[in-house]
Amino acid sequence: MHHGHLREFEKGSPMKTTCTSSDCRNNLHCFKPTREMKSEGRMGTCRSCGAEMIDWQRIHQRNLLDAEYTFGALRLELIRHRFWHVAIDEMALNHAKRKGFAEMRLAAQSRIKKSVGPAMPAYDGRQTPMEGSANAIHCAQHATASCCRKCIEYWHGIRQGRALQGGEIDYLTELSLLYLRERLPCLTEAGEHVPSARRRKEGRG
Repeated sequence: MHHGHLREFEKGSPMKTTCTSSDCRNNLHCFKPTREMKSEGRMGTCRSCGAEMIDWQRIHQRNLLDAEYTFGALRLELIRHRFWHVAIDEMALNHAKRKGFAEMRLAAQSRIKKSVGPAMPAYDGRQTPMEGSANAIHCAQHATASCCRKCIEYWHGIRQGRALQGGEIDYLTELSLLYLRERLPCLTEAGEHVPSARRRKEGRG
């Protein structure tokens, strides 16, 4: 990937990236199948260039001990790559610092259960905010393809139209926690006191 693109992600620039965006010249693809690809059984290839580079059977085993491979594969998709590199904004960071990993785990599990756990989630594909979020869990969901049932189906091999089982919710939750541990290594387990931005501003005045 060109360094210019990476800097845009790191700055948190509001790039127009969607679930069907790709930049194949920089090895950033889109593996979301089209209806035609589904009907023809051409699942797992890039919809833009046709590249085959992911061992989907391996990923669909949903083995946390193999998460390193799964994360490497996720980064090959442009929309996922964006959320692995986009800057976590101050509100989201402070929110996570206050909660700590223990509470973030509970929050992530609750979020996944409610947003993508039902058999037919409301507004599927739009239930996880992409911009302006003050919650790092939303970033984690997009980065780990746990944001909607369509993404969960092709990335994690869990079909749409049925409720997620407990083990599946736990797996997706753990992926989000692994993402948070990598992106926010400063978080403590129990959380910490973080003054609000308004109070800091008033203190400077």
